[in-house]
Amino acid sequence: MSKQVKDLITQEFTARLKDVDGVAVINPRGINAIKNNLIRRRLHEKGLRMMVVKNTLARRATQESALKGFEKLLSGPSAVIYGKQSVPTIARAVLDEKKADETLELRGVFFDGEVYEGDKGVERVSKMPTREEAIGQIVAAIVGPGKKLAGALKGPGGILGGILKTIENNAKDKEAGAGAAPAAPAA
Repeated sequence: MSKQVKDLITQEFTARLKDVDGVAVINPRGINAIKNNLIRRRLHEKGLRMMVVKNTLARRATQESALKGFEKLLSGPSAVIYGKQSVPTIARAVLDEKKADETLELRGVFFDGEVYEGDKGVERVSKMPTREEAIGQIVAAIVGPGKKLAGALKGPGGILGGILKTIENNAKDKEAGAGAAPAAPAA
């Protein structure tokens, strides 16, 4: 491969991974064309892409990006799975592909400067919350104490209100009973 072709491939790879925070890497060895197309189609439906890369060109393309350091996952034939989705979403999609085809070798996941190697690393990342899930957890944590405080204030007040209502009803019954009781014997 000529230097110009390598430079073009490197530029293309750099452009594709410019805004990507994390990637998953698999070994494409043993995946025939039909399986490859099916995997790509399923990933594309989830907003992800898969690209088979030459390791040296991938290293060169990511030297100046947020993916610097993911080359630890590159050994032998490599396919990089990336997208605008959150990294746990990528890991979940890769695990789904592993369930569909047990022969698929997962190299790992890379994001935030950390490498999560192998099946266990991918599984660990897949259990992390996505951005939306994390926001939901934060909102629940913020709203939770307020709900508890409102319940604590409302609970005793509701009980006190119920007691007062009962006393008021009993007083009305006694007044109505006291006024009706003398009238009955006089008739």
